[in-house]
Amino acid sequence: MVSLSVNINKVATLRNSRGGNVPDVVQFARDCERFGADGITVHPRPDGRHIRYDDVYAVKKAIGVELNIEGFPTPEFVRLVCEVHPAQVTLVPDSPEQLTSNHGWDTIHEAAFLSELINIFHVENIRVSLFVDPVKEMVAGAKKVGADRVELYTGPYAELFMTDPQYAIDMYRPAAEKAKESGLGLNAGHDLTRDNLSLLINSFPWIDEVSIGHQLIADALYLGIEETIAQYKEKIKG
Repeated sequence: MVSLSVNINKVATLRNSRGGNVPDVVQFARDCERFGADGITVHPRPDGRHIRYDDVYAVKKAIGVELNIEGFPTPEFVRLVCEVHPAQVTLVPDSPEQLTSNHGWDTIHEAAFLSELINIFHVENIRVSLFVDPVKEMVAGAKKVGADRVELYTGPYAELFMTDPQYAIDMYRPAAEKAKESGLGLNAGHDLTRDNLSLLINSFPWIDEVSIGHQLIADALYLGIEETIAQYKEKIKG
């Protein structure tokens, strides 16, 4: 079964817009677990515009499911991850001012940098996933530098799905199959929805985890978080 990791960044964004602790990010993470989420994802950024470093420590203590910490590996981020000790760290190559992650690592040209980071996290027994574009050479590069998994950036998939779903799948197939062939775990994330999720998973049933935040939280505004998680879990089942 593919795991559903709920990204709770947007809940923190709402809280931060008003100050105080409403909504309660830690309680929301607990509730996501109670309603069936297999994991919680957080992506702290240096400016603290959504999830903050102190939230990460608190969420880790509050949940029993896997915690996935995403982010660009600044020295502060690396220190955070090693102190919190999540099940998984997902390294993304975004700059501090980016609105959201929109491209993957060049695992070939940045091999030395990535290899050093991965060794640091492996010493702490933390699973490492690299955020990559759907390019089989980048997946192969991730294997060479020692990553445990890759997370395919599914923004282009979501966009193509709206006009040509089969072409969207064909575009991702070489990278997804390369991950399987290489023995890498396979995650997917970005712009996944109730509409496009089932096709992706049915096409690549070896996907280990999908990380979904923005659309899932938007759906919860209408459906409630319990019903939203239930619907996403049904889509994962196909």
